[in-house]
Amino acid sequence: MGTEQHISLASNCQFQTLAVAIAVVARIIKSCILEESGINIDRRNMRVLIAASFLLVLVSSVDAYDPLDPNGNITIKWDVMSWTPDGYVAVVTMNNFQMYRHIMSPGWTVGWTWAKKEVIWSMVGAQATEQGDCSKFKGNIPHCCKKTPTVVDLLPGVPYNQQFSNCCKGGVLAAWGQDPQASVSAFQVSVGQAGTSNKTVKLPKNFTLLGPGPGYTCGPAKIVPPTNFLTPDRRRKTQALMTWNVTCTYSQFLARKHPSCCVSFSSFYNETITSCPSCACGCENKNKCIKSDSKLLSVVGVNTPRKDNTPLIQCTHHMCPVRVHWHVKVNYKDYWRVKIAVTNFNYRMNYTQWTLVVQHPNLNNVTQVFSFDYKPLVPYGSINDTGMFYGMKFYNDLLMEAGPFGNVQSEVLLQKDQNTFTLKQGWAFPRKVYFNGEECMLPPPDAYPFLPNSAHLSRAFISVSMFSIVVLSLIMMW
Repeated sequence: MGTEQHISLASNCQFQTLAVAIAVVARIIKSCILEESGINIDRRNMRVLIAASFLLVLVSSVDAYDPLDPNGNITIKWDVMSWTPDGYVAVVTMNNFQMYRHIMSPGWTVGWTWAKKEVIWSMVGAQATEQGDCSKFKGNIPHCCKKTPTVVDLLPGVPYNQQFSNCCKGGVLAAWGQDPQASVSAFQVSVGQAGTSNKTVKLPKNFTLLGPGPGYTCGPAKIVPPTNFLTPDRRRKTQALMTWNVTCTYSQFLARKHPSCCVSFSSFYNETITSCPSCACGCENKNKCIKSDSKLLSVVGVNTPRKDNTPLIQCTHHMCPVRVHWHVKVNYKDYWRVKIAVTNFNYRMNYTQWTLVVQHPNLNNVTQVFSFDYKPLVPYGSINDTGMFYGMKFYNDLLMEAGPFGNVQSEVLLQKDQNTFTLKQGWAFPRKVYFNGEECMLPPPDAYPFLPNSAHLSRAFISVSMFSIVVLSLIMMW
């Protein structure tokens, strides 16, 4: 098998590697606690503990760094626009700089811890989920008095006096590579009992971001040069009184225990269909799945999403909510054609603004994409082997729930590079596949559809030879 295929297989095994590392650390710590003399660790256990801990950190950090989007992150920017008698008014802007990972409904949730005894007097374009204990205030009651406020976006259609620029989208943030204008969200917050100058303001800490589930880790707030603003007529420049940034990065390990999608392969030169690996997305919920012909699907409300986003998965051997199928369809003289199909197996989830990222060396020469929009991703400048597919607006940018309409498909025409193109050793299949920013599990390389070759023809030749020898032997004996 080629080196790239082994790399793909290694990528699929990262979940198992992390689990082993965690198990090793837990076992050693447990043995140390049970020591008669307290927490005494001998040199051997200490070395193993350090090595296992290093492995755990290394594996986690490798996955948090996305090689296909090395600069992808969500940046939360606080711009202090004015000082008030007891605090300041700030504009908080969230920019999703991830090329292909968006935040879908029910949207983002951001939280932090105040450094002192700050309160939120008012908000425009967002709201705190809890008010907290404001009993010590008389007359003017703050919007939120909690030490650790949690803030969410407002829903579309709120009154005009509650809106702010780039607000009120239900917390939905598009990916930067798909729709830059829709990848921004903002709100205004008036903070009280805080500092009233650049020297006395204390930055919030312990930022958290849900998008909408776990997976994001936010760094500390850092003071940066003040943001500059242009007036509507673009003739005057103003700047914020103070600005700090918070950078949040995504890790698939933190988001979920198993992958959320899988990949299957087929080709015109082999009748075998390489299906998704069994239990690719975990089989813990196999007893809660539902068959495609179940009468329960006709019950009113079965497709209604739950508040905790609990899925209702169709019973399959892979138990994945989403499957991506890659079919090598036709081989022309100078071109070759691939069919891509994405199928939804979740009866409670519609995927809006979905994205599909594929890594393949021949994506440097895409001739035509027939039913999807396509954008090349060039994370390393000189290497053009990654591309993002996404739905055409108002046509197939919505992947419906599981059922007869729960799939989208397209065909891709690629021009051959005669120096590299081959159908041998699984070269025609992708190295990595991401759906909605989540890496999908690929089949093992030895299961890829193989190209008939001389090895298989030689079996027929050997059979004929053996038959000829037997016939000759019989003639000589006769």
